[in-house]
Amino acid sequence: MKVVVFDYGSGNVHSAVRALSVAGADVELTSDPEKAMAAEGLVVPGVGAFDSVVSKLRKLRGERFIERRLAGGRPVLGICVGLQVLFEGSDEHGSTSPGLDQFPGRVTRLESDIVPHMGWSTIDVAPNSKLLAGLENDRFYFVHSYGVQTDPAVNADERFEEMAVSWATHGSRFVAAIEQGPLSAVQFHPEKSGEAGMTLLRNWLSTL
Repeated sequence: MKVVVFDYGSGNVHSAVRALSVAGADVELTSDPEKAMAAEGLVVPGVGAFDSVVSKLRKLRGERFIERRLAGGRPVLGICVGLQVLFEGSDEHGSTSPGLDQFPGRVTRLESDIVPHMGWSTIDVAPNSKLLAGLENDRFYFVHSYGVQTDPAVNADERFEEMAVSWATHGSRFVAAIEQGPLSAVQFHPEKSGEAGMTLLRNWLSTL
């Protein structure tokens, strides 16, 4: 199965490429929108500030082909800030950039005495999660200061498929993973989460 990791200049994403390859995918790192459209699976990584990631995605028309993929039922996986940009917007550093607005809600600073949240955390897995099936007792590696702390399922459009929202806690509860139809995203880094992360990537690949 062909998977494209979209290279829009978000930072070092080679660990994600390697992890997907080990998980069994034929992986290509590219900024070519046509290849991103044609692949069975598309991974949108995210390293850096929300505004920067959104700006770089839009320069390469990322929001357009993500929307086209989803309209055609073609899977997309967002990682870290790649999850955050799928929401309406962010409060990070006074951000004014709108997100891609695939999910309702905003990204806000974690309510914790220790920020960033850096390290391993367990997840309260949604009962209907496909990504995290069989991983209810595992830990995943997080590095972030902001997250979605409101429940996107509350304001979900009933015309679309049911959401699976999984949660983690660092001071306050935040969205650790979200799945709806062909669109999935995780706040943590599966490529840095050992065997649990590899299992998650295999779970995602099995849906392609």
